[in-house]
Amino acid sequence: MSIFNSFNINASGMTAQRYRMDIISENLANSNTTRTEDGTPYRRKVVTFEERGPAVGTFSSFLGIAGSKYDRQGVKVSRVTEDTWTPMNMVYDPSHPDADENGYVMGPNVNVVTEMTNLIDASRSYEANATAFNASKSIAMKGLEMAQ
Repeated sequence: MSIFNSFNINASGMTAQRYRMDIISENLANSNTTRTEDGTPYRRKVVTFEERGPAVGTFSSFLGIAGSKYDRQGVKVSRVTEDTWTPMNMVYDPSHPDADENGYVMGPNVNVVTEMTNLIDASRSYEANATAFNASKSIAMKGLEMAQ
């Protein structure tokens, strides 16, 4: 494994966590959106990561692992899905234009506390990757200084 592989692994982690923070920010910005373009309340989005590399279980993946064990490591965003397992919030507000006949408004399934917790987690993960990247950079610089 070369020093540049560690740069790529850490950079992929920082990129993935930055994207996760963008999605969390979108969730927080839409925490009060009761009507989207399709007329329904905003649904929380969730980011899913997976390891970079060939698909697991294929012949090419086993061949790739045997041939170059550390190539294409890191993380990538596999998909962004809408949260359909968390119930939507029902708020009593008969004066709201989106209220039903009983006066309840169906709001987004965004919990601000959960989103802030996820944001802190993504931020800490980003910082850990940045620290590891800087450590790898420091090791490379020391190696260059020793070669002089």
